[in-house]
Amino acid sequence: MPSTTEPKDNYVKGILFILGAAFCFAAMAVFVKLSGDLPVMQKSFFRNLVSAGAAALALGRSGEGFRIRRKCLPDLVLRSAFGTLGILGNYWAIDHMNIADANMLNKLSPFFAIIMSVVILKEVPSAFEWGTVAVAFIGAVFVIRPTAGAASLPALAALLGAFGAGTAYTYIRKLSKEGERGPVIVLFFSLFSCLSVLPFVIAGYEPMTLRQVLLLLGAGLFAAGGQFTVTAAYRYAPAREISIFDYSQILWAALFSFFIFGTLPDAWSFVGYAIIIGTAVVRWSRSRRSAET
Repeated sequence: MPSTTEPKDNYVKGILFILGAAFCFAAMAVFVKLSGDLPVMQKSFFRNLVSAGAAALALGRSGEGFRIRRKCLPDLVLRSAFGTLGILGNYWAIDHMNIADANMLNKLSPFFAIIMSVVILKEVPSAFEWGTVAVAFIGAVFVIRPTAGAASLPALAALLGAFGAGTAYTYIRKLSKEGERGPVIVLFFSLFSCLSVLPFVIAGYEPMTLRQVLLLLGAGLFAAGGQFTVTAAYRYAPAREISIFDYSQILWAALFSFFIFGTLPDAWSFVGYAIIIGTAVVRWSRSRRSAET
């Protein structure tokens, strides 16, 4: 049920938008994987080039222009650096493992955000929050299934991507508290990411077919769509009310994986999914109860 502070229509809109965002991000992963054996840096460049264009368009339509608060510049750089690390880790994992597994491990980012909030925001999590982090990582072990060989490297790359994303989200929260605007954060990140990988793209550029170009542009469009729909979702309803619906991305990823690539996660992965999603549900439920008291 929606909270008393949010109209029911807004609550429903928030759910619909976050379900749309989950679909967009799952579709982005499919387009990245379908683009084939291209360097991760190259895939990241095209993805963020499209996002930069979308953010620039949003800023242009707002009429406010691209002005950065000087005090926010160091945090913008750090947000962008960790965000780029998150994308590279996630894309490398998508290329080398089941999409549903890669997406599930990427969903550990909120738990990394709890850890990094201690360092970045000087916020001390409660014993309950530390407990959810521990349980979530037990779930991750079932998905990763560490080995002594290279078989576990894609899962570890996904975990590194989740760490980068969670740290980036923490910096976004800090920047929002400092008054920096969302489109500015997105555009700065997109441009930073494009420029930081550009030397690697130039040095190791792989010629692309028209199909690959279109697939990467599609990945960028779905990524931008996900960014804008998730932003709209949290504008209509608070995160404590609707964040759990973002885990529908795992369902989309599993469906895409089966119907497009003919693969499904194994039984151990499903055990890990149940633990991680169950932990997220418990956190969501507790957050809602706390907000209503």
